[in-house]
Amino acid sequence: MGKFLFWTLVVAILIFLTIPAVVVIMSSVNPTETLAFPPKGFSLHWYARAFSYDDFRTSFYSGLIVTFFASTIASVIGVAAAYVTHRYAFRGRRLLEFLLAAPLIIPRFTTGFGFLLVGAGLGINNGYTIVIVTHVVLVLPFVTRSVYVSLVNVDRSLERSAANLGASPINVLLRITLPLLTPGIVGGWIIAAILSFTEFTASLYVTSYATQTLPVAMYTYVREYTDPTIAAISALLIITTTLGMFIVDRTLGLKRVLAIESH
Repeated sequence: MGKFLFWTLVVAILIFLTIPAVVVIMSSVNPTETLAFPPKGFSLHWYARAFSYDDFRTSFYSGLIVTFFASTIASVIGVAAAYVTHRYAFRGRRLLEFLLAAPLIIPRFTTGFGFLLVGAGLGINNGYTIVIVTHVVLVLPFVTRSVYVSLVNVDRSLERSAANLGASPINVLLRITLPLLTPGIVGGWIIAAILSFTEFTASLYVTSYATQTLPVAMYTYVREYTDPTIAAISALLIITTTLGMFIVDRTLGLKRVLAIESH
């Protein structure tokens, strides 16, 4: 009975989490110009509008630029930060760990407004630099945590064996440690990319019309129109994310990427 109640609860939670996505996808094919559920017919008109609307196209490309650079930079910094805080004991380590986790505590609008002031002081509010830096700060804790979990699961005897066989510390790092950390690095990059591409609150402060990301463009569109175009874009994001996770699971294995099991 206990096992039955447990799996009933799990199924109920999954249904509860899935229903909003199903409603959005079904609303996106509604032929009328107002959001309605259940849909009164079937039409792909709003998907065509989503692809043809200029602001959505430019903001999508801008979001890809910001996402790629922010995720990559955060991955490099996150690997170094996780390695240092895990392998070395030094004065200020606790402070460094707190600073790395601070973006999880500070509200997003506070972070965005703070970087808006920084960008204004440096005169860089009209370019991608301030947007990328903001996103790096926001996603860095997730990358660091993902890599840190992989470091905890690394078999240190492999590194010691390589060192005993004459490998230099840099060779041990490049040829033993980093390959073993690949699942955590890939997982951190994927999580950072998803969070960066869908980030809205902080992006609203630091983006301009030329650098606005897709969530900001969607917010601007909602203020002017009430048709199901936004539902169509949301459905595309849901489907794309699901397919991306499926591909990652087939190629790398989600359990390895998320450090649930070792290779």
